[in-house]
Amino acid sequence: MSTAQKTARRLLQRQIMPVDRDFDVLALYVDPEEARLDADKYEVGGSRAAKDLNNAAVRQSTSTGKALHPDQIESRTALRVEQGERLSFGTYFNAFPASYWRRWTVVDQVRLTVTLRGAGATLLVYKSMARGHSQRVEAAETTTDQPETFSFDLTLKPFIDGGWYWYDVVAGDGDVVVESAEWTAEVPEDRAVNGTTDLVITTMNRPDFCAKLLVQLGEAEELHPFLDTVMVIEQGTDKAAGSEFFPTAEKLLAGKLRVIEQGNLGGSGGYARGQLESVRKGTATYSMMMDDDVVCEPEGIIRAVTFGDLAKRPTIVGGHMFNIYSRSRMHSFGEIIQPWKFWWQSPTDTFADWDFASRNLRSSRWLHKRVDVDFNGWFMCLIPRVTLETVGLSLPLFLKWDDSEFGLRARAAGFPTVVLPGAAVWHVPWTDKNDAVDWQSYLHQRNRFVAALLHSTYPHGGRMVRESRNHQIAHLVSMQYSTVAMRHQALLDVMSGPGHLHDRLPETLPYVNGIRAGYDDARLEVDRDAFPPVRRERPPRKGRDDAEVPGRLSQLVSAGLQPLRQLKKPRPLSREFPEAEIRAMDAKWYRLASYDSAVVSMNDGTSAAFYQRDPEQFRELLTKTLKLHEELKREWPRLAREYRDALGDITSPQTWERTLSPWMGTDD
Repeated sequence: MSTAQKTARRLLQRQIMPVDRDFDVLALYVDPEEARLDADKYEVGGSRAAKDLNNAAVRQSTSTGKALHPDQIESRTALRVEQGERLSFGTYFNAFPASYWRRWTVVDQVRLTVTLRGAGATLLVYKSMARGHSQRVEAAETTTDQPETFSFDLTLKPFIDGGWYWYDVVAGDGDVVVESAEWTAEVPEDRAVNGTTDLVITTMNRPDFCAKLLVQLGEAEELHPFLDTVMVIEQGTDKAAGSEFFPTAEKLLAGKLRVIEQGNLGGSGGYARGQLESVRKGTATYSMMMDDDVVCEPEGIIRAVTFGDLAKRPTIVGGHMFNIYSRSRMHSFGEIIQPWKFWWQSPTDTFADWDFASRNLRSSRWLHKRVDVDFNGWFMCLIPRVTLETVGLSLPLFLKWDDSEFGLRARAAGFPTVVLPGAAVWHVPWTDKNDAVDWQSYLHQRNRFVAALLHSTYPHGGRMVRESRNHQIAHLVSMQYSTVAMRHQALLDVMSGPGHLHDRLPETLPYVNGIRAGYDDARLEVDRDAFPPVRRERPPRKGRDDAEVPGRLSQLVSAGLQPLRQLKKPRPLSREFPEAEIRAMDAKWYRLASYDSAVVSMNDGTSAAFYQRDPEQFRELLTKTLKLHEELKREWPRLAREYRDALGDITSPQTWERTLSPWMGTDD
């Protein structure tokens, strides 16, 4: 920043404690454990065996079982450190992510201000670098029982690749209360006042979940100056307004809440409606997408808005997702699109499903490197209004790939996405679903190809067409004929051109369910006894259990032989009785392919289906699949031009207004 420029001091981040003293998330706020840093990847070397051993070691818990009592939490911003105890605030929610601020914002120096109450306490300030090594940079001691405030000016200059700041507090002969801690910075005067965000929550038949989220937002009074309008896009029949918690939410949000009812247009249709309303209204700086089935850390919204306000250029600011059932576990530290496969994944050198209660931030080397991303999921994602005005609204995809496609589109127009540590929600984990084989498989297939036609930099989409063909064959040998049929129709719809996206949006669900109707693997029963018992014409060879994971060579041999086996006539007894009962976790192609029938449970644990091998269906669907993928590869250049030429119109507010016209003006 120019020294001649007028500046003002602004709060970037403050110390917080869990709402309602939730013990399950305490490890994300304060840490009683020591730091034991794992090995550097360059020390491990390039050996595959060494890498595998190190990856396993990194997952090992460093926790010794030390625990804080929730009663040590004195308020939302204050914590008591007991006599002789040492606690670190080098945690997900209270460490300062210096490298992100250094890379993406105008801030080049921060001030840490900590207030302690209690004599004989020691305050220690640390920093880490991208390789995870930490250094003590400042220290102070209290001398009285009265509150004492300490300030430290800290540069962001050495954080170009990664690193954090944090502080530890050590109590002396008596307890000490960390009353507050704030990270502030001198910022340009025109950025000293916070922006505001519209909050867009798309909901369908989750009334209590949605209403409780609204109550949580309403109870966080410090959040209200950052909120313009909270828009609930109601697409269900069991409405959030009917929840017993809704009147409380309505009262707490004090005129900021707006409920908009419309047909079921999926997540993309709901979010697009909120984006459209936000752009038309024009009073909020940002529009934040948020799922209805989350538990929110309200401070994360404030941090996201603050980060966006101080970004060097208009920037999409995403939050992280923790597991709502295991609340110290993070789904992913960021996501990218792998360009050759055109599939989402975590960036290199990161770990999915990370448990901060088992291995803390200071002990996890990989968490100190800045993670750059291509997009952020719309479970919590702040989008500048100027971005929506420039690149358009969501694609009309119903579900799947709307958020990732938008991130790629925005990046191409000069709007980066940053996933900000310290901003997060708790959500049902994706790993508890298997939507690659249910009705959503149509959306996965169609929308991935639409996004690739728009953004892939490789001829014919890189590996996509070949990989799709291989996946079809894997589903075929797994007796998942409805999945194959839906994915087949998805590609036909892609090849019909971009016009079908808006036209079909309101009828997506009945359309897809119509495709899968009539297939055995799509007929689900909640009661296992609805199916006959397991019987086999011959027992397994030597009583062998096939639940073990086969080696790579065995899988390759099976992949070559199984398509031929599918043409053989099924064993007669398998038409009436399943030959096996297979858990969802074990329903891999190489296991299913060896049976003529099986009862297979679904990933959500609520139902099962009776799979039956059908050589005629196999032959018909395989022929269609091979021909269709050849045609798709041949037509790729033309389709890519067609979709790219139409993108501006498809995502424009005017086109979305026509699609949404039956429900415009339907505020509750």
